[in-house]
Amino acid sequence: MRNRKNSTSGFSMIELVAVLSVLFIMFAVAVPSFLQSYRTYQLDSTAAQVAGILKSTRTEAIRLNTKVNCLIQVQGAPAQTYIWADSNGDGIEQGTEPQILLSGSVTLVQAAGVPNTGGLAAAIGVTTLTATSPINGVDTFDDRGAANPAAAPGVYVLYVGNTAIPAAGYRAVVLMPSGSIQVWSADAAGNWHQVS
Repeated sequence: MRNRKNSTSGFSMIELVAVLSVLFIMFAVAVPSFLQSYRTYQLDSTAAQVAGILKSTRTEAIRLNTKVNCLIQVQGAPAQTYIWADSNGDGIEQGTEPQILLSGSVTLVQAAGVPNTGGLAAAIGVTTLTATSPINGVDTFDDRGAANPAAAPGVYVLYVGNTAIPAAGYRAVVLMPSGSIQVWSADAAGNWHQVS
């Protein structure tokens, strides 16, 4: 009679612990990089939305051959920022008007909290920037698409930031007097470069 060995195949406990240790180390290295990429995406997306609604407002002004305001209002708790092209001039947001809603921690922020705004002005080539209020702001386009014709002439800017994590950086949506719109990006130290 033959003697049969009782053998089982599979992983030993040491092999399993080694594989799990490698996976946990890879996970610990990858998560901060993923979170940074996600925060950058959020800032870029919000800045693109703000630039898009300004462009839509400008297009509405040219299309309607009249002055059109882009209105910004913060409402509710938690705070939500409504931005829309007030095509009919009544100051009330309608479903037929181009609009966006910003909610959460990535939203418009006050210029006072943004680092090196003077560096942004210098990069654009102007002496000063006029910040549009992120709470009850108005940017106006005339029938030719020029920006803020009745207000003091100048370059206007809306800042986008992460209110929960300021170290994530900032974006600036710059509105030139001609009506053209630029998007700028900065790290938490305020090193600005043009995105679009």
